[in-house]
Amino acid sequence: MKLPIAPPIAPMLAKLREEMPTGEGWLYEPKWDGFRAIVWRDGSEVSIQSRDTRPIDRYFPELVEPLCAALPDRCVVDGEIVVAGPEGLEFDALLLRIHPAQSRVKMLAQQTPASFVAFDLLAEGADSLMETPFSERRTRLEGGLPDPDPEGRALESASGRSIVFLTPQTADPVTARNWFDQFENVGLDGIIAKEESIHYLPGERAMVKIKHRRTADCVVGGFRMNKTNDGIGSLLLGLFDGAGVLHYVGHTSSFKAPERRRLLGELRELEGEGGFGSGRTPGGPSRWTGGRDTTWVALRPELVCEVSYDHMQGDRFRHAATFVRWRPEKPARECGFEQLGTRTQ
Repeated sequence: MKLPIAPPIAPMLAKLREEMPTGEGWLYEPKWDGFRAIVWRDGSEVSIQSRDTRPIDRYFPELVEPLCAALPDRCVVDGEIVVAGPEGLEFDALLLRIHPAQSRVKMLAQQTPASFVAFDLLAEGADSLMETPFSERRTRLEGGLPDPDPEGRALESASGRSIVFLTPQTADPVTARNWFDQFENVGLDGIIAKEESIHYLPGERAMVKIKHRRTADCVVGGFRMNKTNDGIGSLLLGLFDGAGVLHYVGHTSSFKAPERRRLLGELRELEGEGGFGSGRTPGGPSRWTGGRDTTWVALRPELVCEVSYDHMQGDRFRHAATFVRWRPEKPARECGFEQLGTRTQ
């Protein structure tokens, strides 16, 4: 490819804030729940790079044709790969696309086709736009893509097929707050705020993200040791289903070193059966764990803690939860899936 920017390049990232920044010069976009991707296109040649700078185009062959149809002939575009279903974004379906067997990739490309949401233009033709203010990059990107869809109808259009579209954008914080609330039911993560004058800064957390965060009371059904084996590494969290079976839903590891050592001594007294034995258990080694030690110690399901989390993946926390506080007054049996507003097992 003969482009002014050669792959790989680290994408510009966002830092988390509790409140949305306001004032002159801020622009807002929905935060898409998918795989971050940078696309290089030079005529009929297309290359797609992941957030960790690895090539991933082999996993999404169905995107090549729509990318060639929608993007400028020679360009580098930053965006997000998503899978849209009848009720919104389907991150579980997206995860399944990263598979070593090409035959399965081809099958899934037909069954759950991915789409690409464009939100930044890094190069066009012979021009690198890395030093160009974001508002100008956005204007040039708008010139070659369908109009943005502030009502979220693009997700309905993408359901069952592969399309390329431009993310909505607004300078009005009231509209952005409405998006924050209205787009949640189709699986969007929150809002991204960008300064209109910012250059593209690879690898730097130069944008702002505001995410949906919730809390849940969970049973501590086990723990993993830390790397030095002198304290806990993470608490393994569970919730009861309607039949009274405890299921693993995620973990929290937000503790300082002294707390890890202290907790190990306290949790030893709860070691025993009755935790995750009958329900979903913490996973063992897989292609996602990268050879890490995944052994864990079972605990009697008596200890309850409150954690905050940002998003659900089915009936599990997508990311590690953040420890908030202990709930010694709450019976473990009252920690069920119904508090999440999601279906029970």
